[in-house]
Amino acid sequence: MNEEKCTIHLMGTVIQLWIQHEKPREILNEAQKKLIDYEKRFSANDPNSDLMKINRQAGIAPVKTDFDLFELIKIGKQQSLAENSFLNIAIGPLIQEWRIGFSDAAHPSDEKINELLSLIDPKNIELNEEKTTVFLKYPEMAIDLGALAKGYFADQIIRYFKKEGAKAAFIDLGGNVLTFGESPHLEDGFWRVGIQNPFLPRGNHAAVLKIKNQSVVTSGIYERNFEWQGKSYHHIFSSETGYPIETDLASLTIVSKLSLDGEIWTTRLYGKKAVDVIAFLSQEKEIEGLVITTDGRMAYTQGLAETIENAAP
Repeated sequence: MNEEKCTIHLMGTVIQLWIQHEKPREILNEAQKKLIDYEKRFSANDPNSDLMKINRQAGIAPVKTDFDLFELIKIGKQQSLAENSFLNIAIGPLIQEWRIGFSDAAHPSDEKINELLSLIDPKNIELNEEKTTVFLKYPEMAIDLGALAKGYFADQIIRYFKKEGAKAAFIDLGGNVLTFGESPHLEDGFWRVGIQNPFLPRGNHAAVLKIKNQSVVTSGIYERNFEWQGKSYHHIFSSETGYPIETDLASLTIVSKLSLDGEIWTTRLYGKKAVDVIAFLSQEKEIEGLVITTDGRMAYTQGLAETIENAAP
């Protein structure tokens, strides 16, 4: 069985794909085409994307969508409306106003933030399953799928690899990792995934997780920041205040079978206290978690006890 890997600069990040297959180059080329297509259609920053067609028609008319985009919006709405969820796919107007992570980032006025809070209720996303149309009830509403899209893409690519008869595969969509099959490079067949130390430059790990046929997704306030009048603002927002969430979490990692589940839970839980996150995840089946607090402490669910290696204090 042949193996090959490739590196792609896409979606504002570095993507790495590795596959074990009879014809790995053909499969990787097709995967790259799929990822380019996903970015083109799902992007909240490309004015010509299918998602932006929905946003431009806010308050005007429903927009027919492809099934996969409709499916992710439907999942995103459900998860946004879940009790105590910090995920909100209708948060687009806030994201675009702050622009954290972009060169034109700016601190909006309190008046502007209050104005935008009335536009970010996910209940006002109207879906027609029969017609696969999406309608944003009020003008200037905007969907942003950035909290979910990479996980969805990773799951779709792995599904494609399996369909084409891959023996094993590894996907890293800029820190969103998904594995399939056994790693051929280590005797035990497990993949090792490093968890970024949020207080050190990229590439410094606070821990290493040993996984197989699983996803590792990490969200952190260290990823994108904006300095304004002596204060640092991160990119994870509260739908109640319109400001970045205040939390004792420096980062939250979810280990799950599906990458989309990792995306969902890192975002849904990010506004909770670290101790409450671990308590919640300890009661959930088939997902595990690891937290690092802003004062440098680490904790993880019992299910990770046998899989965590080289944990820093």
